[in-house]
Amino acid sequence: MAEFEKFNFKDKEELLKKIEELNLQQSVFWSDDLKALQKALVKDRLTIPNRMAIHPMEGLDGREDGAPGDLTEARYLSFARGGAGLIWWEATSIVPEGKSNKNQLYLNPENKAEFARLVAEVNETAEKANGYRPLNILQLNHSGRYSAPANKKKPLFLFNDPYSDDKAGISEDSQPVKDNYLEILKDKYVTAARLAEEAGFDGVDIKACHRYLLSELLAAYTREGKFGGSYANRTELIRSIVAELKSLLPDFILAVRLNVYDAIPYPYGWGVDRENQEIPDLAEPVKLVQALAEENVEIFSITAADPRIHPHIVRPFNNSIKGGAQPPEHPLEGAARMFTLTAEIKKEIPDKIVLGAGYSWLNQFFPNVAAGNLENKRADLVGVGRMAFAYPDFARDILSGEQLRKEQGCIACSKCSELLIAGGPTGCVVRKQNPYRELYQKKVKGKDK
Repeated sequence: MAEFEKFNFKDKEELLKKIEELNLQQSVFWSDDLKALQKALVKDRLTIPNRMAIHPMEGLDGREDGAPGDLTEARYLSFARGGAGLIWWEATSIVPEGKSNKNQLYLNPENKAEFARLVAEVNETAEKANGYRPLNILQLNHSGRYSAPANKKKPLFLFNDPYSDDKAGISEDSQPVKDNYLEILKDKYVTAARLAEEAGFDGVDIKACHRYLLSELLAAYTREGKFGGSYANRTELIRSIVAELKSLLPDFILAVRLNVYDAIPYPYGWGVDRENQEIPDLAEPVKLVQALAEENVEIFSITAADPRIHPHIVRPFNNSIKGGAQPPEHPLEGAARMFTLTAEIKKEIPDKIVLGAGYSWLNQFFPNVAAGNLENKRADLVGVGRMAFAYPDFARDILSGEQLRKEQGCIACSKCSELLIAGGPTGCVVRKQNPYRELYQKKVKGKDK
């Protein structure tokens, strides 16, 4: 691993020189031609207007009944105007007890009309601004060990994990959820997916990443019972959810955002070498994506790690959160890892749509690296999260042939993450100062205006 270094590249030559110094030429590609980002993706019945996506970044700004709030609406309308071909809507709970925050979104029959109204507004706004509407995918989630529905930790965990139990508020007296609770969740996912279809979404994502419930379940090597131990047991719930949804909603798009590498030691981490957690072992993740592909999952979004434990792996940064550690690697190495993990999965499911991550740290140069990955068939789509908070018009500027403006991009300062940890609402403190600068001062710094 190379020494940590903040983003300070003035031009293409400086970045390419660093890529060569770090021996990352086979992981980080560059293209001067951004046409790969601009062309539509048409596959079977699915059309995405361009190859750029908004990743699901939680705003924690919904109403307490789970419906979108005013800030939620403002964010998604800005994404709509920004021109990305795919908007991957943030984690939306399938049950009230699975919320990570009292203001997390939670789709239910009582607020379905509010979601439907916002989806319609997003599509109308995008059509008016750009001449097309995005594909809208809603992420369905259960927060599992990170559940805190009233902003008080109430972990619904699957097994004791020494790497995150303290962060989740799990004590020696805490008991894992029973199998019968997990058994009822399939119907909860199905109900939520039906509501999403009725609300006008194009599809849903069965979230299995970042150590939320379905992600944790994939690593349940030490759990006893029908959902633990063997590969078949650990993957049973997600496979059965997908099969049921495809049977009941055959025309609804199905996606999975999947951790393929947890970066914590076996037997607590999934997708890791059993002797060295710093080395990914994709044997089981590949087996799972192939099985889900056979069940007609159409889009796979590839990610890694638990951001509470290893934030630098899932989102390379320049500044850590308050009290956080400096990464043990150069951020380019972190970005390269994400690109490589995505490429490895794409190679195994060439006929499916694969969405890659890890781009925001590259700021104004991310489109060139993203285009390089697309040209080399290492992904079909590229997405950004923090960059979309800071610069929601990034796609529109790329589509118009403009160079992204560094002064509008994400500076990877981790302030949006600090707001998330503080309970939200979350957004870019640097570029979108109203209202996020004031919220940051109050909730993170502990200062009134």
